[in-house]
Amino acid sequence: MIDFFVTILIISSIGAGLALVLVLCEKYVVNYGPCKVTVNDEKELDVEGGNPLLTVLRDEKIFIPSACGGRGTCGVCKCTVKTGAGPVLPTETPFLTKQELADNVRLTCQVKVRNDLSIEIPEELFNVREYETTCTKIEELTYDMRRFRFEIKGGEMIKFVAGQFVQLVCPPYKGSSEEVFRAYSVASDPADDGCIELIIRRVPNGICTTWCFDHLKEGDDVRLNGPYGDFRMSESEAPMVFVAGGSGMAPFVSILHHMRNTNSTREAKYFFGGNSIKDLCLAEQMAEFESAVPNFTFIPVVANPDAGNGWSGEAGLVTEAVQRQYPDMSGHEGYLCGSPGMIDAAAKVFTGLGMPEDKIYYDKFA
Repeated sequence: MIDFFVTILIISSIGAGLALVLVLCEKYVVNYGPCKVTVNDEKELDVEGGNPLLTVLRDEKIFIPSACGGRGTCGVCKCTVKTGAGPVLPTETPFLTKQELADNVRLTCQVKVRNDLSIEIPEELFNVREYETTCTKIEELTYDMRRFRFEIKGGEMIKFVAGQFVQLVCPPYKGSSEEVFRAYSVASDPADDGCIELIIRRVPNGICTTWCFDHLKEGDDVRLNGPYGDFRMSESEAPMVFVAGGSGMAPFVSILHHMRNTNSTREAKYFFGGNSIKDLCLAEQMAEFESAVPNFTFIPVVANPDAGNGWSGEAGLVTEAVQRQYPDMSGHEGYLCGSPGMIDAAAKVFTGLGMPEDKIYYDKFA
C-alpha cells in the first residue's frame, strides 16, 4: 500500500514538473513573433505574440472589463473572436452559454495571442479610459472595510452611471511581483465627476486589498480605468428591493445619490446584511438618504446579534428579512450586489415570491 502511494506521489510530481516546464518554456523560450489583432474589421494592432488577449488589448489602451483581473474566475472579460483563437479551453466553458460558444465568444484572459486574430468588441468600450488619480482620503467604515476617495488629476472628469464599476490598478509591491487589476463598484455621487470613491473590503491574502489596506496611503498616485457594467436603475417606476452585504454597499450608495439628485419618488427598500453588528456601516449616511429620498427605507439585518447588546432590528439571513416583508414580489424589481452565492440565494427568493427573472439586476463579482 505504501508503495502504491509513493508511486502516485512520484507520478504526480513528474506531471506537475512537466506542466511547470511547459509554462516556463512558453513564457521565456517560445517566441511567437509579431502578430496582428484586427478589431471590429477596422482597427489593426501590431503586437508581440505570447500574452493573453486581455493583456494585449489593455497595453493598447483598449480595456475589457474583468472583475477578477484576468485570473479566469469571473467570466466577465468576453469578446467575439472570429478567427485565430484555437479551440475553447476547459477553463472557459463554465462561463460560456451554448449560444456564446456557437457565436465564437471567448474569455480574453484565456485566449493567448499566438498568431493573427480577428475580434469584435462593443463600440462603447472604446470610450473606456484610464485615469491618473490621487488618493485623497481613506476612511475606516468597519474593522475590515474602508472607503477610498480618488481625485482625478488635470481637471479631467469621469462620466459614469450609478451602479457601474471601475478597475483599480494595483502596482507591484513586496509580496506581489506584478501589476494586477481588480474591479470595484463606484460608491460616489455621479454628479461629483472629478473623483471616484470605492468601498473595499479586505480579503485575506488578497493581492489588491492587501495593497489597499497595508500599502496605499493618502497622497499616493493611483491609476484606474472604466467605467464598466450594465448594473443600474431601470427606467420603470416599479418599486425596488435592494439587497447587499459587505462592500456590496458601494453601488447602492451611488444609486441613492442619483435618486436624491433627480428628486426620485420611486419606492426603494434596501436590505443590508451583516454577520454581526460590527459588519454594519454608513448608518448616518443611510439616515440622510431616508430624509432626502421620499420613499426610501434602509433595513439593516444582523445574522448573529450578540445576546444582550440591545439589537432590536431585523435578525437572521438577509433573505429571510426580505421574505418577512414581502409575501408577493410580482410587481417589484430586485437589485443585488455581493458574492455569487449571496446573489444566487437572493434571486431564488425573489423568483419564489413571484418576481420575474428578467426584473432581477446584478453584477457578480467572484
